[in-house]
Amino acid sequence: MRYDVVLLGETMLRLTPESFTRLEQADRVQVHVGGSESNTAVGLSRLGHSVAWLSRLTDNPLGRRVEQTLASHGVDTQSIVWTASDRVGLYFLENGSPPRSSQVIYDRVGSAYSRFTPSDLPRELFSTGVSKWLHVTGISLWLNETVRDTIATAVQWAREAGWKISFDVNHRSLLCNEIEAQGHCQSLFEIADLAFLPRRDAVQLWRMSDADDDERIMKSLLEMRSGKPTVMTLGSRGAMASDGLLSETQTIEPVDPIGRLGGGDAFSAGFLSGWLETSDVLVALRRATAMARLKYSIPGDLPLVTRAEVEKLAGGANGTSLIR
Repeated sequence: MRYDVVLLGETMLRLTPESFTRLEQADRVQVHVGGSESNTAVGLSRLGHSVAWLSRLTDNPLGRRVEQTLASHGVDTQSIVWTASDRVGLYFLENGSPPRSSQVIYDRVGSAYSRFTPSDLPRELFSTGVSKWLHVTGISLWLNETVRDTIATAVQWAREAGWKISFDVNHRSLLCNEIEAQGHCQSLFEIADLAFLPRRDAVQLWRMSDADDDERIMKSLLEMRSGKPTVMTLGSRGAMASDGLLSETQTIEPVDPIGRLGGGDAFSAGFLSGWLETSDVLVALRRATAMARLKYSIPGDLPLVTRAEVEKLAGGANGTSLIR
């Protein structure tokens, strides 16, 4: 097989009470498959790219639910490391309504992925010509030392095979505090060929001033990364990206989200897709923004979009595609 991107990370089952029911009163839940890297993998696949998802899963009905869901969207799952032990991680989402905020509860301790060691990695996958990119996120780095070693090994092998590295910082305060998170991801953030992060992570992890304008923060990030392409999301204001020479900012129209989870992963899929095809900051940023906006209209974690929908939205009101 030949892939555009191999994505490495944990996917869990997400359990959500119907409507705005609280977890303590729920007698029914909706079950979704969700994980940052696999969400991005599905988005890339639905845009027409060849992608593989690599993880470690327990071989039981829950693990098979994860694998079958991703495979149904065209993601290659043949490199999954299966185990008869451990468990599939879960997380619970309780949807809130102002003034009550939504909350997430993780139940992932002892998951199969949390025990993914470097020796479990399929060495033959990381060969020259098998893929162009490896995509990883900070979520794996926040879990434990074992997984950090596995990520480091995968990045090293990908580099040796001539692949490029894409890294989404994706800090989760429920998994790791800001000081530890910055230490765990500093090296990977600096060396990645393409990096994503929200503005809040730049402020919190690298102690940049929240009072600084976006351009100043981006300049500091580029200096840290020796000018390599960097993408910073700006929440409801959109996103900006720079390849060290050309910088672009893309605003986003207000959206009343039906499915907020997975929006950032859809954004990453859109940008990676555009960057793979054009190496054009503006094209990639517009595709990413269109992907995120469409994802907000879809329940669940996965960006169940079509390329035609993304092209139309990325092209603006007249529907003229800017994806070239």
